[in-house]
Amino acid sequence: MYKIMVVDDEENILKSIKRILSRCKDWDVEIFDKPELALKCAMKNRFDLYISDYRMPETDGITFLKDIKTLQPDSMRIILSGYTDLDALMGAINQAEIFRFITKPWSDEYLLSSIGQALKYRDTLLENERLANQVKQQRSELDKQKRLMEEYKDQHPDLFKVEWAEDGSIILDDVEQGDGF
Repeated sequence: MYKIMVVDDEENILKSIKRILSRCKDWDVEIFDKPELALKCAMKNRFDLYISDYRMPETDGITFLKDIKTLQPDSMRIILSGYTDLDALMGAINQAEIFRFITKPWSDEYLLSSIGQALKYRDTLLENERLANQVKQQRSELDKQKRLMEEYKDQHPDLFKVEWAEDGSIILDDVEQGDGF
């Protein structure tokens, strides 16, 4: 189940988005009309995706999403705006590292698709991070085993003297065998 927070000062926008997102049963959506209440909730709860209006009376969406990025850096962030201000778009991308800038009015399919892509991208980032940590842990374990092997080799050098034949087999010392064989 993905947790999504939507912040917009317009109640009709919040209701509309909640209705649209309710089509996806594995999305748990919480809506807020005040950014400060949304931020307090984000301090206590983790969300996979934040969708914020760009222009709100108390604060702008970029400031809100920058705060969210600080609190939950692995969350995805989307800005909704009725304005196509290039400076706002650049600020959102550069400061809040938003995934998408969606203009109002939006296409329901585009909104749903953008959210799906954001969540899939987040899953990929988290999986990459998990795999990188696993590789780091395995590399550490291999380094430890290599050190132990070097120590053992220093303590027992005769065990590591091997003579190889051209075919890759190991040549054993000739040992005279008794008559019983």
